[in-house]
Amino acid sequence: MNKRTAIVTGAAKGIGYAITKKLEQSGYFIYAVDKDEENGLKLNSENIRYVNADISSETDVEELFRITDRLDAVVNNAGIIKDNMIWNMPACDFDAVLQVNLKGAWLMCKQAAVKFKNQKSGRIVNIASRAWLGNRGQSNYSASKAGIIGLTRVMALELGKYNVLVNAVAPGLIDTPLTRALNKDILQNLIDAQPTRTIGKPEDVANAVAFLISEDTQFITGQTIYVDGGKSIGAGL
Repeated sequence: MNKRTAIVTGAAKGIGYAITKKLEQSGYFIYAVDKDEENGLKLNSENIRYVNADISSETDVEELFRITDRLDAVVNNAGIIKDNMIWNMPACDFDAVLQVNLKGAWLMCKQAAVKFKNQKSGRIVNIASRAWLGNRGQSNYSASKAGIIGLTRVMALELGKYNVLVNAVAPGLIDTPLTRALNKDILQNLIDAQPTRTIGKPEDVANAVAFLISEDTQFITGQTIYVDGGKSIGAGL
């Protein structure tokens, strides 16, 4: 395989799907990882191989990296939410979100670090969230995404001398099946709170990821790029 190759987790729908298709259009071969087999199998093509794996399982992650030969980039997008105000949140919901969103990304980063350190090249992009700055009802999710920011910075420090760049992308309000399921009035209030008064597209996030893993990007590492219509600057509600 002479094509640049990437792993994308949480690839079956939403932002992960958009990232996968963007990288395919950019000439990559992609291992598209997701537990959603029904939608994942639809991704299979000449340049996309669907892999059913649980990134919170160390065994699954190790096996995933065993089946890859050439590997140039890893995009850690998989994540879950279990929202509730902290006084109503069961501890198991905190554990579940941290297990997937943070530990899963850490397991992926660990295996990527071994491979990329040995080959002295590679790109890692971790999908964080503007929510790491704090969102009511998301003490588990915000904590997990704050952990992603910290993980990204440490990985950039540890791998920089091996020609491995590690960055994060923090999406804000993006038009996904999850946001479309919101009450219309609630969704409109969220849009009105945006400095741009618009909602982002999954492709906006995919474009940022493609930029960060491009061979043209050689001197950006340890950074968090917000794709959030300016919400992270503190404007709006």
